Amino acid sequence: MSGGVLLSKDLPDIENLLRLNPKVKHYTNLIPSVETKRNKHHWKRNIEEKCNTCTLTNNFEDIKHTTLSERGALKESARCLKCADAPCQKGCPTQIDIKSFITSISNKNYYGAAREILSDNPLGLTCGMVCPTSDLCVGGCNLAATEEGPINIGGLQHFAVDIFKKMRIKQTRIPGQSVKHATTRIALMGCGPASLSCATFLGRLGYKSIKIYERESFPGGLSSSEIPQYRLPYDAVNFEIDLVKDLGVEIEYGRSLSTCDLTVDTLRASYDIVFLGIGLPQAKVIPIFSGLTEASGFFTSKGFLPRVSKGSKPGMCACKCSLPSLHGNVIVLGAGDTAFDCATSALRCGAKRVFVVFRKGFTNVRAVPEEMDLAREEKCEFIPFQSPQQVILHPMTGKIVAVEFARTEQTESGEWIEDLDQVTRLKADFVISAFGSGLSDEEVISAMAPLRLNKWGLPEVNVITMETSEPGVFCGGDLAGIAQTTVESVNDGKVAAWSIHRYIQESHNESVPETPSLPKFHTEIDDVDLSVQVGGLRFENPFGLASAPPATTSAMIRRAFDAGWGFVVTKTFSLDKDLVTNISPRIVKGTTSRHHYGPEQSSFLNIELISEKTAAYWCRSVTELKRDFPDKIIIASIMCSYNESDWTDLSRLAEGAGADGLELNLSCPHGMGESGMGLACGQDPVLVENISKWVRRAVKIPFFVKLTPNITDITVIARAAHAAGASGVSAINTVSGLMGLQGDATPWPAVGTKKTHDLRWNFRECN
Repeated sequence: MSGGVLLSKDLPDIENLLRLNPKVKHYTNLIPSVETKRNKHHWKRNIEEKCNTCTLTNNFEDIKHTTLSERGALKESARCLKCADAPCQKGCPTQIDIKSFITSISNKNYYGAAREILSDNPLGLTCGMVCPTSDLCVGGCNLAATEEGPINIGGLQHFAVDIFKKMRIKQTRIPGQSVKHATTRIALMGCGPASLSCATFLGRLGYKSIKIYERESFPGGLSSSEIPQYRLPYDAVNFEIDLVKDLGVEIEYGRSLSTCDLTVDTLRASYDIVFLGIGLPQAKVIPIFSGLTEASGFFTSKGFLPRVSKGSKPGMCACKCSLPSLHGNVIVLGAGDTAFDCATSALRCGAKRVFVVFRKGFTNVRAVPEEMDLAREEKCEFIPFQSPQQVILHPMTGKIVAVEFARTEQTESGEWIEDLDQVTRLKADFVISAFGSGLSDEEVISAMAPLRLNKWGLPEVNVITMETSEPGVFCGGDLAGIAQTTVESVNDGKVAAWSIHRYIQESHNESVPETPSLPKFHTEIDDVDLSVQVGGLRFENPFGLASAPPATTSAMIRRAFDAGWGFVVTKTFSLDKDLVTNISPRIVKGTTSRHHYGPEQSSFLNIELISEKTAAYWCRSVTELKRDFPDKIIIASIMCSYNESDWTDLSRLAEGAGADGLELNLSCPHGMGESGMGLACGQDPVLVENISKWVRRAVKIPFFVKLTPNITDITVIARAAHAAGASGVSAINTVSGLMGLQGDATPWPAVGTKKTHDLRWNFRECN
């Protein structure tokens, strides 16, 4: 061989690549640890976790752990168990049908998923991004008990609505949806989650004179001004605002609830209904910070977060605000979600170190774990059991240089006390107080007269209806004192919308259903005509139940029609003399599913025979269903042996019951062939043609021949059916397959007590 080159070896560059991961190793691997420590830095994906010099200044990219790609969303949705009495939905304040939208995602029906979400929650994108799901829907997920953990419901909701957002489709009112007294004048104060939700549902009902007044120059309320860009981008809020406007809702900016502008009395003079959703606009400040300003290095969350938002959210306002300029050490006081938003925002405004200081211990932190984890990952330091006592100012500049804290302790009776003998001084360049918010502006309080206020200085509200002490005045969100999260504010608006509708109608002596019936989300997509014509039959949509386990009983068919399915092919039934008995197990997990259990099986094995129920049962069922669902198509699937009298009698029975069409089952691949039925007839074109002729002479309704795939050339059978007058063919059934074998060589699944290899099984790919 010339040059000693081996034809049986690849070129050196290929061999060197293969050598990196040889298929067969003859010895153990050995590399000194000092080399591994040095080499791993070239490949680590999370090297920044231990980086003390990394900076987040001006970095407002998405940091949510819940955000999913399409691949991630499909894999995550496939895990959902679709629990019958789903605890996740019970934990959602707006009662979104979670298993339904997750099922739509797993089917890649992203519009359907978004429609389901937005029907119950008009701010579905915002809530998908910022909801404390671990305390709500995810907290109830049954999969929390498994190794994989609960479903990432918030991430799936975010994914679905974000896909819909990119479709740029407008919301519309359901055609024909209207209400009496639709021109009733409705005013909403504040353009936050509660008002937006209330206005949306009123608009869907059909009310046409709805106006929102907003103090700021931008919409969204707290969602825009206090939730950072890296958790809730402004374009997400703007998308939801546009959906509200699609229903004809007006928004006027620069108008506030105040004795200097709009009051409850002046609004009632111009409007029939008033809804208050202004939130809690003032920050709570403890006395030691009185007189301190931003020039001293002191911020409240109500002053700091809006400045961060205006400086980081493109398009939010035309003010061209810059971010607060921070440096050195920043102390954030508080243990709620807002405090941790302040902490992570401070890092993006230039802070080198951020200390989150709170009065109680870690087990008493009010923030959800997701918020706290993000702050911890970004190197924020947490200091518990500390209560601020004194602010130390520089004698020359008047700027903050330190804060003194006293140790807090909990007594045996549960009371929290301060131990002034245990004092800590923490150096600081800036302090951000996030001790909550309230309503302290006298001009706003006076503007709410004549509403009765509670001991906290907030309007007295009926927590079931969101009505205040004054007729026609409703309240929701933070101002009502019930909601503590965005999604709860959305639900306040939703509840208020129905209460407002009922109030308007009843004030005009109109009746309103006891059960709330708010219209669902709707777009022009929902108006598309999906009807199809097949074999002379008009199907209202092309989605139906095949002759299979989902059509085992007529009660199951009724539920399918209630859910919107357009047609059904009944479970195949026969004359009484041919009745069968099914033996369990009839359906088992397929071997190609490997170790995957639960939803989304790739295959299953079955030995499903025809119906055990009589022809009388099915004929009566067809009559009942056609009476109650006249626009639905019911095709009766029937089977007989090769006997003209039997096919004539059974087909006429089905036609007389009201069936729209027939399916002649000449296909069943197992169990029935031994009785001279099913594929015993369907594999012979002569038999198929004769049976088709018999049925054609017997009935006038369309019929379809169900073809067996267990034949060399299926087109021969189809031509025979067509020649004999069949309206069409049904090219759907299973292919005979092999069962699995257990370790002791016995077959599985096996039916009955005698286990042999003679049973014929089928393998069906699940769609």
